[in-house]
Amino acid sequence: MNFTGAKVKKSRALGVALTPKAQKYMKNRPFPPGQHGQRRRRRPSDYGVQLLEKQRLRFQYNISEKQLARAYQAASRMPGSTGDNLMHLLESRLDALVLRAGFAPTIYAARQMVTHGHFLVNGRKASIPSMRLKPGDIISVRERSKKSVLFADLPHGQVAPYITFDANNLTARFDYMPPREEIPVLCAEHLVVEYYSR
Repeated sequence: MNFTGAKVKKSRALGVALTPKAQKYMKNRPFPPGQHGQRRRRRPSDYGVQLLEKQRLRFQYNISEKQLARAYQAASRMPGSTGDNLMHLLESRLDALVLRAGFAPTIYAARQMVTHGHFLVNGRKASIPSMRLKPGDIISVRERSKKSVLFADLPHGQVAPYITFDANNLTARFDYMPPREEIPVLCAEHLVVEYYSR
């Protein structure tokens, strides 16, 4: 089940802005929500720190607990760093790349646009947000969707360096698998790995 609750409240609880609106609110209220949000809190346990990082990662990609656990299992079986592998698996999802290309302002909007069938991947209709793309794949807006107001003023925000965006044709090419420092996600993924390897 994907999160459908108050995004600003969740952003303040996690300490990371999930939407542009949350970013604005968090400048004025950089503390957790609720009547006790401004109180000094006791130092969290190691488990508490790991859990928070896991939740931060999960909500920034708008995926369920089961999806993140499966991604971790797949990453742990791959050669190399499990943390880097996990980030690569999550970042190569179709909804994440739609967001990074600037087609959508938030991950929630990106997921909805994908499920509503607005995109093609390599010329074929794609409506599954968790679909994994490979470097060289091209995301394009369907012909009948190009007239929609959704795609009137693109790109939304800054396009990721590992994506080539063509505003005239409304296409985005996934150029290469990005190194960790190019992935705009606030998370200490080694703590997520520690959480799942307990």
